[in-house]
Amino acid sequence: MAVGRWLLRKAPSGRQAALATATVPRRSVRTRVDTEVTMADFTGKVGIVTGGAQGIGQGIARRLLADGMSVMVADCDAEALQELQVDAGGTPRLMTLLADVTREEEVRRLVELTVQRWGRLDALVNNVGIGINKPVEELALAEWNQVLATNLTAMFLMVKYAVPHLRQARGGIVNIASTRALQSEANTEAYSASKGGVVALTHALAVSLGPAVRVNGICPGWVEVGDWQKKARRQEPRHSEADHQQHPAGRVGKPDDIAALTAFLLSPEAGFITGHCFPVDGGMTIKMIYV
Repeated sequence: MAVGRWLLRKAPSGRQAALATATVPRRSVRTRVDTEVTMADFTGKVGIVTGGAQGIGQGIARRLLADGMSVMVADCDAEALQELQVDAGGTPRLMTLLADVTREEEVRRLVELTVQRWGRLDALVNNVGIGINKPVEELALAEWNQVLATNLTAMFLMVKYAVPHLRQARGGIVNIASTRALQSEANTEAYSASKGGVVALTHALAVSLGPAVRVNGICPGWVEVGDWQKKARRQEPRHSEADHQQHPAGRVGKPDDIAALTAFLLSPEAGFITGHCFPVDGGMTIKMIYV
């Protein structure tokens, strides 16, 4: 059921609890856009989502919680993390940590605290990312390095420290890349290069870590996150009909779209899928456009 902006299950009691444990562990709930979706069953599983306090990361964390997973959300925005805790209604299956995942010691601590809390680690979602878009001749080396450190090196560090636990659990990794890894807009050299690196890192890790750990990626296209920000930055989406209709799917994307595929890729149903990055872009990367 929907509670505020979160998908949460009402805890059953008495006979309802007994009935709940006897039912098939796949459930249908309604998302924020009031569409029926079938949920995975991650009861007893534990995951980490980086950059999970806002935007796509929040959508992923919310979906995994709704599917029964215990989730550690790491983010560098303390205010957004606090709002996330409030929105989640105090569920003990959510833990948040203020962390800079470009720093090795903070990554080590993040993984350590997660395993200390729940005793295992089954899923890692590398979502954290930034963009600095400006003409290449104006892009400072420090800015280039900042984007690469956040979008690519942080993923390497997270995997490095998470892998021993993921291997033990025979878990999974989902890396959030971008359609900018596949096609470009002007003045996105640092961002595009970092996301291309994520795609390559994903298939390299899949070969190195399989079969114990599966590794996949997602390349989001235009995903509207204005209404998934902390309150101080939150904006209601305003899109023209042309914005929506340029997509073969007929609309702009939303975090729920990315979250749904993330949940599937982490589930046993995706057990024969590893090493691939999947565009979730409403069909834009297959559309031939000429001006």
